Order: sequence, then structure tokens, then C-alpha cells
Amino acid sequence: MTSYGTHYLSNNCLFSVWAPLKEEMTLHLLSSNRLFPMHKNEDGYFNVEVEKIQPNEQYVYSCVKGEHYPDPASHFQPEGVFGPSQVVDHHSFVWNDQEWQGIPFKELILYEVHVGTFTLEGTFEAIIPLLDDLLETGINALQLMPVNQFPGSRDWGYDGTFHYAVQNSYGGPDGLKRLVNACHQKGIAVFLDVVYNHVGPEGNYLEKFAPYFTDRYGTPWGEAMNMDGEWADGVREYYSNNVLYWYEMYHLDGLRCDAIHMIFDTSAVHFW
Repeated sequence: MTSYGTHYLSNNCLFSVWAPLKEEMTLHLLSSNRLFPMHKNEDGYFNVEVEKIQPNEQYVYSCVKGEHYPDPASHFQPEGVFGPSQVVDHHSFVWNDQEWQGIPFKELILYEVHVGTFTLEGTFEAIIPLLDDLLETGINALQLMPVNQFPGSRDWGYDGTFHYAVQNSYGGPDGLKRLVNACHQKGIAVFLDVVYNHVGPEGNYLEKFAPYFTDRYGTPWGEAMNMDGEWADGVREYYSNNVLYWYEMYHLDGLRCDAIHMIFDTSAVHFW
């Protein structure tokens, strides 16, 4: 799997960002105010490995002097879409769902959940005490509306701008993991609504790094994703790796993909 975002392990962290048209890229660690020039490979990925780093380190990237942007594949945006990115140690979370085997698709009874309004607290963890009530009604699967980072604290989620980051106001990465962990222990599957056909306008920095968008097509919600033009391979990898990311790091049981007809792809092998 191509590296996107950060990969933290044993106090070392690999930072990777795709920017094929850029000549240079610098990683800026904010808490220690350290700068690291990144190295570009033939596929347009800038990489640098940093030793002795804390998992909650905040950082930004700079490809133009005086301009700093969060990671397009940030795993956490603790200060929202306009703030810096933060390193996440996914391996530190203790999962207790080793016995979980999933539920056959034909037996699923899905309940769509808007995390921000389902409870007074509007968080992942606040849902956990209500799982028994859902089970009593016959529900055996939650379908979470989009939870990737969006502007503000409550939202439908369909204008998210960070596909790898879990919404900070909902509880961030650990909050979602705790909910999935609890659901699996009670026999409930968890599906996530994802939006790959467009990106919201606020806090959208993708074009600062690479040609993620195309003007060959249009969507009712903004620019279309570049799935079949020049440099499309990197865009396709960004999204296909996102699918793997949700399964590997969050143990999700499935994805509900929004408006798939609005992903335009005339290449030999369609994205889907």
C-alpha cells in the first residue's frame, strides 16, 4: 500500500505526501519548531522519516516559502479544517473484537446515524450506552453518516475535506475506534458513509499539492475528481488507499459510497 499521511511506529514516524508537480517540500514540526526537507521519489511522493517523535506531534507542509498547509491525508485535525495536522499512533489502541466475524449482508438491519445529533453530547462515545436499546429493536448494524473532517462542529458531513481524518468534535480517531470496538462486542456491525465524488470548499487544500481535480467534468457540488486524466494514478491511489485505511485502522465492516455516478472515469479500468 502506498504511504499516505503519517505512519507512526515505536517513536519513529514516516511522513509522506503526494505532490508530483512540486520541486521541493518541507515538513514543519510545530511543537519542536523543527524543519525537515523531504525527498521526492519517481512517483511524485515526498517522504521523510523522523526519529524520536511524540504521537501527538502537530505538523504542516510547505511547498512554497511562506505558505504552510495541513496534510491532504491527515489522520487527525484537532483544530478543524484550517488547523495543523496531528500524528496518530493507530497501533496504541487496544482492540477487543478479535472474535468478531461480521454479519452476512442479507441479514443486516441497518440504522443510519448522524453522530452529531443522535445524542445530546454529539459524540461517538455517547452512542455506546444506547447500543442495547438499538439491539432490542432488532438493529444489528450502524451506518454512520460521513465523519471525515468537515468545517464546524455539526454537519451532514457531505462537504468534508480530509478523507483520512475523523471529525474532531465527534471524538476524533480514538472515539470512533471505541464505538466500533463496543459495537463488535455486542454483535453490531459498523458501516461508514464516504464521499469520494467531490470535496467541500472550506479547508480544501488538495489543489495546493497535486492535480486532484479536473475541468473535463462537473458535479452539482463542485469540481470533479481527476480519475482519468494526467496524474490520475495518484488521485486513484489516494482514494483506494482510503478504503483500506478504514478497514485496517478502524475495523469497519463496510462502506456506503455516496453518489458513485458522479465519479467520471473513462480509463481502461474504472475506479470502482
